[in-house]
Amino acid sequence: MRIWVTLGATGLLASPAFGADLQVQLEIPKLDVAEYHRPYIAVWVERPDHSVAANLAVWYDVANKKKEGEKWLADLRQWWRRAGRDLKVPIDGVTGATRPVGTHTLEFASDGPLLKDLSPVQYELVVEAAREVGGREVLRIPFQWPLENPTKLEAKGQSEIGALSLEIKH
Repeated sequence: MRIWVTLGATGLLASPAFGADLQVQLEIPKLDVAEYHRPYIAVWVERPDHSVAANLAVWYDVANKKKEGEKWLADLRQWWRRAGRDLKVPIDGVTGATRPVGTHTLEFASDGPLLKDLSPVQYELVVEAAREVGGREVLRIPFQWPLENPTKLEAKGQSEIGALSLEIKH
């Protein structure tokens, strides 16, 4: 009996989704361009009326001494119009530094501060990326909250965003 308990606890701790009810995987693709800058990225949950239900992540140049990175947040045009211009950054648990090329995973608990107030309704996960001397791209994944069954939904970008997935677990 003691062995079973130890193995069970080890399995729970090894699970990559431990404690997460919503997982977003976002790929920042490697681009073959002369001048590359990491993209600014905003990830949010949007209601059917396009209002923002939850800001999940905003990645920008937070290290700039004169806070000049904040002035470029307006380049995330959809996020900026819907939420950004009314927010004071940095936001604890939401904003952070830009990320390098690769796949990044974000996990959120349904009872956590960002998702606990979501009502049962149809939403869209929205990811917007904008890059200096580069392009801009927005991807959307519609989903129902809460879901009856665990689900993985996917989208694929064309330039600034690679693969995007939204996995909802129970």
